[in-house]
Amino acid sequence: MVIRRVLAPRIDFGALRREFGLPEGFPAAAQREADAAAAAPPRPSVDRTDVPFVTLDPASSRDLDQAMHLARRPGGGYRVRYAIADVAAHVEPGGALEEETWRRGQTVYLPDGHVPLHPLTLSEGAASLLPDDDRAAVVWTIDLDADGGTVAVELERALVRSRAKLDYTGVQAAADAGRLPEPIALLPEIGERLTARGLRRGAINLPLPEQDVEPDGDGWRLVLRGPVPMEEHNARISLLTGMAAADIMLAGGIGLLRTMPAPKPEAVQRLRAAAAPLGVHWPDGAGPGEVIAGLDATQPRSAAFIDQAAELMRGAAYTAFDGTRPEQPEHGGVAAAYAHVTAPLRRLADRYATEVCLALHAGRDVPDWARDALPRLPEVMASTDRVASAAARGAVELVEAVLLADRVGETFEAAVLDVDAPPNGKSRPRPPGGTVALDTPPVRARCHGDLPLGERVRARLVTADPAARTVLFELA
Repeated sequence: MVIRRVLAPRIDFGALRREFGLPEGFPAAAQREADAAAAAPPRPSVDRTDVPFVTLDPASSRDLDQAMHLARRPGGGYRVRYAIADVAAHVEPGGALEEETWRRGQTVYLPDGHVPLHPLTLSEGAASLLPDDDRAAVVWTIDLDADGGTVAVELERALVRSRAKLDYTGVQAAADAGRLPEPIALLPEIGERLTARGLRRGAINLPLPEQDVEPDGDGWRLVLRGPVPMEEHNARISLLTGMAAADIMLAGGIGLLRTMPAPKPEAVQRLRAAAAPLGVHWPDGAGPGEVIAGLDATQPRSAAFIDQAAELMRGAAYTAFDGTRPEQPEHGGVAAAYAHVTAPLRRLADRYATEVCLALHAGRDVPDWARDALPRLPEVMASTDRVASAAARGAVELVEAVLLADRVGETFEAAVLDVDAPPNGKSRPRPPGGTVALDTPPVRARCHGDLPLGERVRARLVTADPAARTVLFELA
């Protein structure tokens, strides 16, 4: 859902690409391998083209990793079919293309275009689950009981054919009108059950609106988005699949998990202490995730509370194991063991984790090329995560500074999302302050002053420097 948008002048993001060392094209040998794979795409022996899968993504996406089909099971419960692009079937182990994907690690998204993990002939062509074309996929079939609990998991390579490319805005409008297409008509029902199960486990979801930059004619729009319900339901299907993958790998004694420590009790206590001053009701016995789920993130005090809750979600990493179960196998935000397997077009790790699951499920040895990759993946994914996050944040900071460059000295309405912790005596003292979120334009920036957490304030702009990508306010 677009909450606010403001137009910025035309901006050159080339400096960001150079700063972060983002590649401009693929080596000739890697491109040739991709083109050859696209010209002779794999055709698995199992045919599931009779299943009317559909994809659900942002409207502009063409790198379509997932397609789904949802149905009721005879006697009660649900059957979730989730087809994932079979990238491993297109990439030769040990080849030039595999080597280049290890250098990239993941797709990096910037306003003026993305830097893909795979050449477009694959990522937006022969390997993408585009509608009306036969595609090689890894199909997860997950049976659920009436409460959304998993009762059976099947996994196979198969040929699939998506029937439609759906987008979140259109699907949300269809859901609101009670006219969801049949393949995903059950998505709200299943999503709500999976969400409820997650909250009972102790899962935590932070629904803060996200800043994004979009092209708009000769300029750029700075957009603040909050997730629509159908987007959240869709995410529950991906989480369900990731948990099924983690269970397979843990049972088989080998794999790659996405892990994060559970929230520390003292961090939960600090968050609980912040609830009452911010007007947030914390019922007895409720976990942080249940409290957050009941908040409206568009309200300043609720947004400040959710921003504070981000402190609970620290330490996410990839954990590889082979023979010895990880000491800490769970993801604190999911409140369960979890793995990344649903975005192999965009994320390197998913290709190898999926191959491990396929082998274990079939009772086969894990291929050497996948086994040997596991211990190297955490470092590669961590370093490329940092680059992707910094590049995306840098783009937003650049647009914020350009938007405000000629408005230094003006005063803006804002909400206080975060306030600095008191100095501990070990760090160099700095002026008191915190983070504010402007109403218009939708900018988040540092503000100096004695800020009241969760309250509305007037903030005066003192710095807006596009060259340094810096914006600074002071309490008016």
